[in-house]
Amino acid sequence: MNSSMDTIKREYLALATDYDGTIAHDGVVDEETLAALTRWRAAGKKLLLVTGREFNELLVTFPHCDMFDRIVAENGALLHEPATNTTRILSPAPPDAFLTALKSLGVPFSAGRSIVATVEPHEHAVLSAIRDLGLEWHVIFNKGSVMALPANITKATGLLPALEELGITPAQTAGVGDAENDHAFLRLCGLSVAVDNALPSLKKNVDIVTQGKRGQGVAELIAQLLADDLEFIVPNPALHIDASQASHSS
Repeated sequence: MNSSMDTIKREYLALATDYDGTIAHDGVVDEETLAALTRWRAAGKKLLLVTGREFNELLVTFPHCDMFDRIVAENGALLHEPATNTTRILSPAPPDAFLTALKSLGVPFSAGRSIVATVEPHEHAVLSAIRDLGLEWHVIFNKGSVMALPANITKATGLLPALEELGITPAQTAGVGDAENDHAFLRLCGLSVAVDNALPSLKKNVDIVTQGKRGQGVAELIAQLLADDLEFIVPNPALHIDASQASHSS
């Protein structure tokens, strides 16, 4: 934990959280974590889910999507407002030629509104197809998962319009995650947090690491934020970017 202190009080009005490995364990969010998320909303704070999951898959897996003010799905390619059931697609659909190439290479994959998802070690075939077709796409990892998206789409680029709709700045937002694809949006948030089960590379590049794993760590974070225990923590500027840099993050 960064123990530096100053006289500037920082108030976090929103919490942006990853799903798998952060609030969810094996795809399931336990009751204690749900209760903590509910307490955050009850305190008048905004709650955002920022996930690499395909949106339709998330709806089937997680029956409590309506507790979030905004959902950024498909690693930044889709923005959903549960209260009005409206969805904005922030990224183009994958080219048919790309999907055809993956099939011919024997890559098992699923395609969302924009994202194309597979697993290791098929990233080599995915990169080969991207290169051969001359696509401006990139590959993002999430532990054992592999995701392909247009080059300018990340969790950060998806989080930005979500915060704009809510009238909240990135500096007023605390973000929490666990894996490689969380770097982008955590760097954008005013306070970056990793749960204890996060990858070592992520834990080295955030302001705070929770003592608890997954949902327990998120519940711990929420309790600290609501108690103002973190209001004088000074985020490390070297670990953060501003909105203009978000499209260049990965």
